[in-house]
Amino acid sequence: MKKALLFGLVFFSAQIVFSQKKPFAVFGYYAGRPNFIDSFPVEKLTHLCFSFTHLKGSRIALGNARDSAGLANCVLLKKRNPQLKVIVSMGGWTGCYSCSEVFSTDSSRKVFASSTKQLLDYFKADGIDLDWEYPAIKGPPGHPYMLSDKDNFTALIKTLRDSLGKEKELSFAAGGFTQYINESVDWKKVVPLVNRINIMTYDLIGGYDTVTGHHTAMYSTPQQKESCDNAVKMLLAKGVPANKLLIGAAFYARIWQNVEALNDGLYGKGKFLRGVSYRGFNPIFSSDSGFVYHWDKTASAPYFYNEKKKWFVTFDDSTSIAIKTNYAIKKKLNGIMFWQMADDAFSNGLLEVVDETRRRLGSR
Repeated sequence: MKKALLFGLVFFSAQIVFSQKKPFAVFGYYAGRPNFIDSFPVEKLTHLCFSFTHLKGSRIALGNARDSAGLANCVLLKKRNPQLKVIVSMGGWTGCYSCSEVFSTDSSRKVFASSTKQLLDYFKADGIDLDWEYPAIKGPPGHPYMLSDKDNFTALIKTLRDSLGKEKELSFAAGGFTQYINESVDWKKVVPLVNRINIMTYDLIGGYDTVTGHHTAMYSTPQQKESCDNAVKMLLAKGVPANKLLIGAAFYARIWQNVEALNDGLYGKGKFLRGVSYRGFNPIFSSDSGFVYHWDKTASAPYFYNEKKKWFVTFDDSTSIAIKTNYAIKKKLNGIMFWQMADDAFSNGLLEVVDETRRRLGSR
């Protein structure tokens, strides 16, 4: 009887452990002035990712005194949010010029990993997020890359994990498009070593594209394959666990100019003009200025078109952000991430939409 009771208690306890949900991650990148972050509701984040550090030789390095002050201030925000993890991002769109060369040798990878541990320990930060755009495929114009980057990226992740141990978090920003998913990463070897994968499901239509589209589409359309859902499905098919994936939201718009009015500019020819922070939407994209709001039901994505200016604008808003957050919860993903905190409104912003949706759907 006692043995049966003991077995029952052990089984019941195990059921409780296995049924516990991991906290839903809300991972926000931040690239702004040192104290600007103080104006935002960091209590609604699980992770704050300081952006960016860079390579100095083979070592990780902060660019200047301002960056040092910025990272230190991010860590101080733990006083407001004791559960907050502060992560250091290395690289960025044009911040990884020497990555292919540096990470091609074991000795350089070890120097980088050792310097990363030193930096994290010094600032009392909680981990590193690698933003190498991109291993083994073309990234920013002129950035070197080679096929062996794929294996070197695996070796880099392993070296970092060995150096940082299990205590520090290790993640990377992954391209949300087909070529990256198929060619840049050895998912089977890398995934077990990282805490999470931040899928950059934004800039899917980039500044070099001459045809418009949704730069941060939730779903694919007949005219545009690349989307958040497409990236998730591809990664799941490669065996990446759902609970390692975060989908990306854009706290900014991208404008194309010289776009004709056919289909309100969607999938029309044009030229990229510039980006706009979410907090600047109202004064710029007002109906008084000729901007008309549209919703693509297939893509679950909004856009503006201004016939007079011939401007097409693609972005995330409160509706699409809520849909993305709901998707991440329903699919049992690790969470949602976004670029970037400094683009949000100070109040009633997109981070609040993420938080409200998460709470409404009962995700911790």
